[in-house]
Amino acid sequence: MSVRPDLTCDELLTTTRAVRRGLDDTRPVDLELVKECLRLALQAPNGSNGQRWRWIVLTDPDVRAGIADVYRRAFLERSASLLARLDELDPRTRRMAIDGRDLAERLHRIPVLVVPCLELADERLPEGNQAGLWASLLPAMWSYALAARSRGLATTWTSVHLDREREAAELLGLPPNVRQGGLLPTAHGLKTVYKPGPRLPLEEVLHIDGWKGRRS
Repeated sequence: MSVRPDLTCDELLTTTRAVRRGLDDTRPVDLELVKECLRLALQAPNGSNGQRWRWIVLTDPDVRAGIADVYRRAFLERSASLLARLDELDPRTRRMAIDGRDLAERLHRIPVLVVPCLELADERLPEGNQAGLWASLLPAMWSYALAARSRGLATTWTSVHLDREREAAELLGLPPNVRQGGLLPTAHGLKTVYKPGPRLPLEEVLHIDGWKGRRS
C-alpha cells in the first residue's frame, strides 16, 4: 500500500517536486494507482473539450529500456559540456546536473514511465504560437503529478527525450499525427517530505497593467 501524505492544498502545490535521484527503482507501482491518477488528470482543462490527449503507460521492462536508451543518448548530447565542467558549476547547478545524470543512467529501472501525447488532426504541428495546442495537454500532466504526490508517489517532469522524439515514437508505434508532450517517470519516493523549491520573489516577476507596470 502507498502511504498517502496528509497534505493541505497549499502544501501539495508547493512541495510537488521534480524528483530524480529520489525515485525508488526497487519497489513496484500498482498500475491501478497510476490509472487512478490519470482519471484525475483527465479533469484538467483542454481546448474546446476535445480531449485529444493520449496516455502511453510503460511498464514492460524491454519497452522501458528502449525509451530509456533514447532518453540517455539525448541527455548526454544535451548535457555533455555541462557534465565536463562539474567542478566549475555553482552548487545548485552542479546538483541539478548530477541528479539529471543519475536519472538518465537508471531510467530503465524506474517502474512506470508515462508518456503524455496529443493526437492531432494533421501530422505537422501548426506554425506560429502553439500555446493553445499544448494547453490541452500540459495542465493534465501537472494534475497527474499532483495526484501522484497526494498518493505517496513521486514523479519528475522531463522532456529531454523529445530531442529524439521520432526515435521514441517509432519504439512506441505512434502514428505520425501523435506528438509527445514529455515524460513522467513515476515511482514510490525514497522520502515523503519535500520542501518548497527555490523561487524568485513574486515582486521580481510581477507586472501590473503591462510590462512597464513591474512592481518591486
